[in-house]
Amino acid sequence: MAEFVHLRVHSEYSIVDGIVRVDELVAATAAAGMPAVAVTDQSNLFSMVKFYRAAQSVGVKPIIGVDVWLRESGERAEPTRLTLLCMNQTGYHNLTQLVSRSYLEGQRQGAPMIERAWLDVSSAAGLIALSGAGEGDVGRHLGNGRVAEAHRAARAWRALFGDRYYLEVQRLGRPDDETLLVATLAMVHELELPAVATQDVRFLTPSEFEAHEARVCIHDGRLLTDSTRTRRYTEAQYLKTPEQMAELFADLPELLEQSVEIAKRCSLELRLGKSFLPEYPVPAGSTPAGYLATQSQQGLEARLAAQQLAWAAGQKPLRVVERPEYDARLTRELEVICGMGFEGYFLIVSDFIAWARANGVPVGPGRGSGAGSLVAYVLGITDLDPLQHDLLFERFLNPERISMPDFDI
Repeated sequence: MAEFVHLRVHSEYSIVDGIVRVDELVAATAAAGMPAVAVTDQSNLFSMVKFYRAAQSVGVKPIIGVDVWLRESGERAEPTRLTLLCMNQTGYHNLTQLVSRSYLEGQRQGAPMIERAWLDVSSAAGLIALSGAGEGDVGRHLGNGRVAEAHRAARAWRALFGDRYYLEVQRLGRPDDETLLVATLAMVHELELPAVATQDVRFLTPSEFEAHEARVCIHDGRLLTDSTRTRRYTEAQYLKTPEQMAELFADLPELLEQSVEIAKRCSLELRLGKSFLPEYPVPAGSTPAGYLATQSQQGLEARLAAQQLAWAAGQKPLRVVERPEYDARLTRELEVICGMGFEGYFLIVSDFIAWARANGVPVGPGRGSGAGSLVAYVLGITDLDPLQHDLLFERFLNPERISMPDFDI
């Protein structure tokens, strides 16, 4: 039986040029007897959790990766492709950092890109790199007859990734596929670099090619009937079975075997179902719990002072609440909040709510169970006094029924 693993797949989460649905992808992979599959969406990890769960549910090994646009710093040349696959937690951490940075710092005409200078031995650790075939920098140089530059680029990648850099070859029915394949294999022998055959998947079956083209036209703002538009894709870019790939690369079976070896090198385990809250920066010498208590105490003093002014102006309270009741309630809530580890959550929400109020962004007075928190009230997250309205804090947070807090603002 032929063995092959798809290492380059754009799902519908690629947005620009993929229509593969995650559930259908893993089902087709399992049906074809493939042990693993990679989803390498364009510049994002949007499908990751859904894909990871779906693949594991059918016994298929999920390989997490991203197909990135790579840009040489300071150059105006067209960006090139590079596919990065996670081998382990280190690689996943590095990949998330690179992708996040591409959105924050690397946007070019609306497309997130990774600057070549961002990649070093540290940021490349735990990652396998695929060359991008004809759209990678090595492939571009070879396609333009610049063999020396292609060699120079390949050596640089090998210096960065070591044996984790693979030259890709593809047979997608493009006019220059064979010419590029021959030139790439010549490099493989000259530089002693590993190579792998990949299938640049954009849809599941050949019959979906027209639907995919419609998706591309929607993104590009072109018409399907426009004879002048660039045809960047072929009908061959569907999810082929191992047998179909074996027939396509009958003369190079070792390149198909390499895809299985790469899949074996990728063993990322994700911990799902556990929430990780960001840490709120507090003043030196303080702790999040201590800072929350200080802010809450100051907020209570301000709220009670405003309450006294309102009463003095003739506004009657719903009921008279003595100061000790406020102090006891505040102490109890802080014990629960800090005991459950949510002090940072309250500080973060308070921070952006304060910014919103100061900058004219409408914020509701509080609704749902969050309105029952005195801490939320004194921090300015809500504007309802829960003691005046006999609202229960336990509906919002309860140590006996642990769940994430959720302010409806």
